Amino acid sequence: MLLADPSTFADPGTSLGSMPAYGAQHLAAVAVIVLAGIVLVPLARRYRGTGTETRVTRAAGWLLLVISASWTLWGLVPAHWDVQQSLPLHYSDALRYLTAIALICRPDWAIAICYFWGLTLNSQSILTPDLVYRHVRVLEFLEYWFAHGSALLVAVILVWGLGYRPTWRGYAASFSAAVAWAAIAMSANAALGTNYGYLSRAPEGPSLLDVLGGWPVYVLWELVLVASVWALMTWPWVRLSRRGLDRPVGARGLLRRLPARVTARTVRADRPATEAPAPH
Repeated sequence: MLLADPSTFADPGTSLGSMPAYGAQHLAAVAVIVLAGIVLVPLARRYRGTGTETRVTRAAGWLLLVISASWTLWGLVPAHWDVQQSLPLHYSDALRYLTAIALICRPDWAIAICYFWGLTLNSQSILTPDLVYRHVRVLEFLEYWFAHGSALLVAVILVWGLGYRPTWRGYAASFSAAVAWAAIAMSANAALGTNYGYLSRAPEGPSLLDVLGGWPVYVLWELVLVASVWALMTWPWVRLSRRGLDRPVGARGLLRRLPARVTARTVRADRPATEAPAPH
């Protein structure tokens, strides 16, 4: 009878090691995400506003939801339970469900949060990963990169592919949601001695938090940086919206969206007469 490799499984609380940052596996995962974005954004533009768009995004959303729920249940199984990791209280844990909701139902608040959280908070887990193997190396590697990669790709596709654009109200709603989630995670950390959201201490590996000072100073700096960066991520879209090519999404003013077909000729025709034409 074949015996399983003892390094493949481990008891809760133990570690099988971690994935080194900027090693071959890390760089390969990032390359796959970049290539997927290069392929998927033009496809999303091609089918924007069609029935194909709706069918594909809903199917992708349900797939993401099933995988996310399955992974949450995996962590809650007694054999895998670890209070430091099993509760879905990281920002990425919330985001994996929000991206599924955004793809399935398209609520304006979920799309706005996906844009801001997915391109910043989530991207830190891509640029400076904190992947510690505890049970099954291959499964944990695939889940980690699927969760974080899909969150980034969904944000990119929704905005640059499907034409959704955040507004200042969407910025405010997303920032308020981030602060509220931080309050929930910090309350759990205080009660359980955990570190969800890395709001009690910086991760073991290198990260941006290392240059922001100790706790709680780095949490305050995070608020300042997030507010500033998200404002810079909103301003260009608001400027573009002044051309009047996009339309409001929903009644709360969190998003605007380009119609299905907006060509370069449409943009030039819509330019005010006082605006000089772009040089050829």
